[in-house]
Amino acid sequence: MNRAPPSVWRRPTHFFAFGLGSGTVPWAPGTFGTLAAIPFYWIMAELPLGWYLGIVFVAFVVGVWLCDKTSHDLGVHDHSGIVWDEFVGYWITMAAVPFSWEAALWGFIVFRIFDVFKPWPIRWADRRVAGGFGIMIDDVMAGIYAWSTMHLWYWLH
Repeated sequence: MNRAPPSVWRRPTHFFAFGLGSGTVPWAPGTFGTLAAIPFYWIMAELPLGWYLGIVFVAFVVGVWLCDKTSHDLGVHDHSGIVWDEFVGYWITMAAVPFSWEAALWGFIVFRIFDVFKPWPIRWADRRVAGGFGIMIDDVMAGIYAWSTMHLWYWLH
């Protein structure tokens, strides 16, 4: 566990990379980061799919920069408190899923499972891809796996 630096509250890049402060929680910051993404999903779920995906894409691109800058500033690659990647991964999970609290909960659980266990090739990317893109890509991949699982479940029911 890495302690959250005080710069989280002073530097906007660190504040956003730390998921609006949700990554400062001393235990399970990724889980708290994912929880913090849910209210934004609730708002975004009402948007047309194109707008939703556009926001997620911009959040990814900005996230690559945020995560790279913050990890460089802190001198720690993928500090445990950097959770912007969890925001984006969760939003990918929930793309085109109609909002309900049950869906939001299931998406949270499914995303966290893929993010924690990192099945192939997620674990490979997590270990071999560096920089801000490396911080983001494993959660994007976990989000794609979780998105597939959510839509498969909806299709079967």
